[in-house]
Amino acid sequence: MHKPNGVVSSTSDGHIVLPRGNVIAVIVCWMFVVFDGYDLIVYGNVISSLQDEWGISSATAGTLGSLAFVGMMIGAVLAGRLSDAIGRKQAVIGCVVVLSVFTALCAIAPGPAVFGILRLIAGIGLGGLVPTSNALAAELVPNKWRAAVATMMMSGVPIGGSIAALVGIPVIPHWGWRPMFLFALIPLVVLVPLALRTLPSTTTKADQKAGASGFTALLGSQFRLISIMFAAVTIVTLLAWYGLGTWLPKLMQGEGTDLGSALTFALALNLGAVAGSFITAWGGVRYGSVPTSVIAAAIAGVSLLALLLDPPVAVVYLIFVLAGVGTHGTQALIIAAVASYYPDHLRGTALGWALGVGRIGAVAAPQVGGWLLAAGLGADSNFILFGISALVSSLLLTVIWKKFPTSHDAARVPVMAH
Repeated sequence: MHKPNGVVSSTSDGHIVLPRGNVIAVIVCWMFVVFDGYDLIVYGNVISSLQDEWGISSATAGTLGSLAFVGMMIGAVLAGRLSDAIGRKQAVIGCVVVLSVFTALCAIAPGPAVFGILRLIAGIGLGGLVPTSNALAAELVPNKWRAAVATMMMSGVPIGGSIAALVGIPVIPHWGWRPMFLFALIPLVVLVPLALRTLPSTTTKADQKAGASGFTALLGSQFRLISIMFAAVTIVTLLAWYGLGTWLPKLMQGEGTDLGSALTFALALNLGAVAGSFITAWGGVRYGSVPTSVIAAAIAGVSLLALLLDPPVAVVYLIFVLAGVGTHGTQALIIAAVASYYPDHLRGTALGWALGVGRIGAVAAPQVGGWLLAAGLGADSNFILFGISALVSSLLLTVIWKKFPTSHDAARVPVMAH
């Protein structure tokens, strides 16, 4: 087990006090997740511009969107395992360098083929950053705070997505889509040097002596079933979340709104996701991560299907806020449950497994959404797909809740042996 920057202590009245170095390290990890969210969502904001410049179809645009998620699937599995083997700090910084460099290179891509290759490689860094940074943050706080910290860490994704929408509103109409990818250089120039100074070096070799490690342990008899369930529920949750993140501006343009207004709907979705991170953090601590996620996923599913009733514009904004609360909040709670379920030497591997296999949903979302649009089925077909995915997520989480009961305060399964 690593030695943190300081020792967690308690005051005379029982309140837990975190060392200043631990707090700074968690904040740095959170800032990395913000830029991860920016790089994830930025593609959805530039799809229309790419189609106009390169003359590509919706199906091709969906394929380009899926390539980043293929990379994320690879990156999540590999980086999660590497973080357990070589240390969290090294894995986090390596992921940031990859995502920053190759996302920035997208700005000079001459055509869709090169652009797709760059997004694929950038996706490896994108996919690895969330499990490694969450694994590191989980080790720097007491067990009872892990559910709250995991969900609040994930608030960085929609905050980054909101920044992408806010930046895109003035930048894309005036300077085009290419400058949007250059902002990925900020974490490389600003945050990596800060991380080198503030993140603690970690090693888990001592922990591994307690039992099998890596995927052998994760898919062994003790953890196999719950590991498969976590992966399955992540697939359908990410299908809903990233499907909306990729296609929402384009879908709303198809409904007759201009690009600026379409981006405000994307902003509503991401602001809802930011709010959802904090609402679900509170719910996860108070009621348990999995029970809260059952409700959050159901809210998202019902809200998206309500779009089929052709509600007025004000209600549509509210629906996307609720969809953001539900879809992203659910995924944040799943990460909280995973981070608290497994022992320290398996945490990075487990998070990488759930998010890596779960990226199947993220890979499928842009592609299937593009196919539905290319087939002339309209925006409603996408909203049905994403809404049903959220409801399936709620159902699977209900099974996890009943079959693998968690403790009230930290979403910890009682049979787990530390």
